[in-house]
Amino acid sequence: MLSQSVHTLVNQQNGNLSFKVFEFDNSSYFDHIQRNNYFTIIIITSGEGLAKVDLCEYSFKENTLFAFYPYQPFMLASDGPLTGISIQFHHEFFCIYRHHKEIAANGILFNNIYQQPFILLDENTKQTLMNIVREIVNELKMEALRKDEVLVSYLKIFLVFATRIKLEQQSIKEVNGNEKQLLMVQNLRNAIEENFRAKHSASEYADMLHVSPVVLARAAKNHFNMTLSDLITERIIVEAKRELYLTNKTVKEIAYELGYDDEYYFSRVFKGKTDTSPQLYRDTIGFNKG
Repeated sequence: MLSQSVHTLVNQQNGNLSFKVFEFDNSSYFDHIQRNNYFTIIIITSGEGLAKVDLCEYSFKENTLFAFYPYQPFMLASDGPLTGISIQFHHEFFCIYRHHKEIAANGILFNNIYQQPFILLDENTKQTLMNIVREIVNELKMEALRKDEVLVSYLKIFLVFATRIKLEQQSIKEVNGNEKQLLMVQNLRNAIEENFRAKHSASEYADMLHVSPVVLARAAKNHFNMTLSDLITERIIVEAKRELYLTNKTVKEIAYELGYDDEYYFSRVFKGKTDTSPQLYRDTIGFNKG
């Protein structure tokens, strides 16, 4: 465990928290819905419970690593003691969207609507990640030149290792799954990825894949624990967030590019999934922030 409970780095320009590592010894930190404006990584070192993430629920136990992106709603409910560590970093400190080619974490570790938002750690992988965390804490304790650069380097290494583990576990799961259903699910992934801007209804994807809506909906529920409609909408929301975050396109332009002629209807869909309007999302963490 870490020698002290909380270690932080503050942005000297605006006074905002850039980076934080803290140790927790009970469930009170995450036992209510979180919608943080920063990335959150949580390693559960002991305890078990139920994670509520977006529209889904997952049981978890010790040696589980969670990865949540900004404004993703989540909470961890536990009947007994819950201990672990958390790493939190603001997009201004390190933006995984812009460093995707370097670490490949976006769409795998974070922001992956197709997979569960956690990975399981064996003792070796847990120790590897905890060793990196210790190096991060040691750096946070120091008063040294370009501390932020060193922390970003350690963070990148941590994310690369975690992403490797996630990819490994996805491969094992797919090998052990039902081959016919997995092929259907993979075709569904590809179809959504290629057509989510123009096709928004479950029936359109069922027609495209030449299966009944009921069969496709069952496959989506079994594999993703989401309805087919929610799966399509979540992919649209992910893209909308990227556009709001990284570009200066108007909400109307983004809505139109995502297949919505009515920007107000698009805004209602966005708010229904995120509890915030597109404009407020942009003003809070996006392109026009500040």
